[in-house]
Amino acid sequence: MTSAAAKAVRREAPECPAAEVYAGARKIAHLTSVHPPFDVRIFHKECKSLARAGYDVTLIACHDRDETVEGVRLRAVPRLEGRLSRMVRTTIAILRQALREDADLYHFHDPELIPVALILRLRSKKVVYDAHENVPADISAKHYIPRLFRSAIASLAGFLEMRSCCHFSAIIPATSGIQRRFETHTADTVLIRNYPSADELSSDSRPWSQRSNSVVYAGLLSPDRCIKEILQALELLPSTLKARANLAGTFSPPAYAREIGATEGRHCATFLGVIDHTEVTRLFEDGRVGLCLCRPTPGYLESAPTKIFEYMQAGMPVVASDFPAFRAIVAAARCGLLVDPLNPQAIAHAIEYLLTHPMEAEQMGRRGREAASRTFNWTSEEEKLLALYARLLTPQPSTAPSRRERGVE
Repeated sequence: MTSAAAKAVRREAPECPAAEVYAGARKIAHLTSVHPPFDVRIFHKECKSLARAGYDVTLIACHDRDETVEGVRLRAVPRLEGRLSRMVRTTIAILRQALREDADLYHFHDPELIPVALILRLRSKKVVYDAHENVPADISAKHYIPRLFRSAIASLAGFLEMRSCCHFSAIIPATSGIQRRFETHTADTVLIRNYPSADELSSDSRPWSQRSNSVVYAGLLSPDRCIKEILQALELLPSTLKARANLAGTFSPPAYAREIGATEGRHCATFLGVIDHTEVTRLFEDGRVGLCLCRPTPGYLESAPTKIFEYMQAGMPVVASDFPAFRAIVAAARCGLLVDPLNPQAIAHAIEYLLTHPMEAEQMGRRGREAASRTFNWTSEEEKLLALYARLLTPQPSTAPSRRERGVE
């Protein structure tokens, strides 16, 4: 086996079973300045998995109070308005709290926390970088950055990220596209995908006959998520369908809410705002179509959105962007329809087809649920996470001579 092949096997196959984790003997701190404290990947998947395995887990995040939830201690830092305040003052607050924790391993989730991670490395701490996004591609799509400067800023950010990563103990990319950026830059890169965990949605999906005639979406309400195109598609649907869209999440940028308010089809949608984990479960299990429509930006073209897997686990057919990475999931499982996300007419046709062919839509939902239960689930990813932690935290045999070997009794 070649060395490259051996490294690939090591990344995909856990070396240490979960049972070998040092239960209760290692202190872990997760850090985020951007994500909410109960983020699905950070809190509900990674932190809870580590806590169940016996680790002493602390999550440092923007929150209104310290508390312990499901075995995970939350340490709150102030939530500040404005990107600059967050990137400077919040980062400093997280560093201070991280130093107070004095953890054995730090696991951070945002590129803007790289300076914090480097300081922790200078203190000989083990540090893991959880790469949720392709940073250069993500910056290239930021609407608040003047177009003239996006390319230069994206290139600089990507360069600094790569230079920093060689100092970290491990990198955890969330998608294979992100993984390709890192595997030549660090010895320990472990792909851990955002597959749904068993407790994210109930074990039994709601019978099709009991679901409402609605399409659903939960996530960021932004131009890149094609919210305007969704509303325009709703306006094109036959009125006899009486279809509605139930959309949960926050608008980004906030001014986008005014633009959406003036869009045709707005009367066909209910905006639920930010809802908690339980309410998301109810939302998905009441809908007949799950929407995952993203613009063809570099960051989305190679992504595998968690939302698709969540819809599949809820037994709901998907209408998704026709990108290669999306097609590899939706078309392979035969669990939905793929469309041009910028074409409201195509979106409308897909929604209308699923709502007027309930037997076929139900079968798509069933196939998606079976695929999620069989393949796209958190169990395998959890094993890789615990194996990585066991590798990083297992004491290495000492190479120093013993007292007897040194002739000291």
